[in-house]
Amino acid sequence: MTIKNRLLLTGFAMAALTLAGCQKKADESAATPATPAASSGPVGTAPAGGWSSEVSQTADGGYLMGNPNAPVKLIEYGSRTCPHCAKFTEEGFPELKSKYIDTGKVSYEFRDFAIHPMDPAAILLGQCNGTATFFPILEQMMADQPNVFPKIDKLPANFQQQIANKTPNEQAAAWGEQLGYVQFVGQRGVPEAKAKACLADPKALDALSKRMQDGVSRYNVSFTPFFVVNDKPAGDTATVWSALEPILKGAGA
Repeated sequence: MTIKNRLLLTGFAMAALTLAGCQKKADESAATPATPAASSGPVGTAPAGGWSSEVSQTADGGYLMGNPNAPVKLIEYGSRTCPHCAKFTEEGFPELKSKYIDTGKVSYEFRDFAIHPMDPAAILLGQCNGTATFFPILEQMMADQPNVFPKIDKLPANFQQQIANKTPNEQAAAWGEQLGYVQFVGQRGVPEAKAKACLADPKALDALSKRMQDGVSRYNVSFTPFFVVNDKPAGDTATVWSALEPILKGAGA
């Protein structure tokens, strides 16, 4: 799904709910694929739990896994309801983690990017426990998409109209309840009271909006998954592991 002209950051309103895909169409403009300058240097000594056990929140609001001083820095702008993002998580992330993150060669930062009306709910709840559960919940939300989409089909036809006049946080809470996200994170260490407090936090939504605006202005993020390697967009063809890995290697991984 193309989001560049559909993204309304104020209130996170979306023009239409389309779940068929989330990549840019091939005939639309996109960032020119980058050939990042090769990096080199030591990767440092891994901590006792391995580099993938090192998780921190970045100044840009993302969550970073791995060696913060890795010579190659990979950023993914992704949506928790994007089927292409889920495919990358399932097919590409295990190899990325074992070959590049665990070895300290690549740091991986995930930055949430909302492209569907229910995304803010998933994002607020997925980030609710901070670094402690961020990546496990992220991976499990991606894997749970086949269970979420049928719930959307069963919503009343006028559901979005019913919540249209509510605040962005109230809309997020409505989606969180209807799609079972509150119960989902509750089974993964986020108490219900805490989950509802996270959904009601307007500062968290404001911060998400600013981070998304920054992604659009800095990198021209216009589809998901959108990868950035050493601060350069990887291009609209690098949305699958087979295309992304050569770019990482070219950057020195």
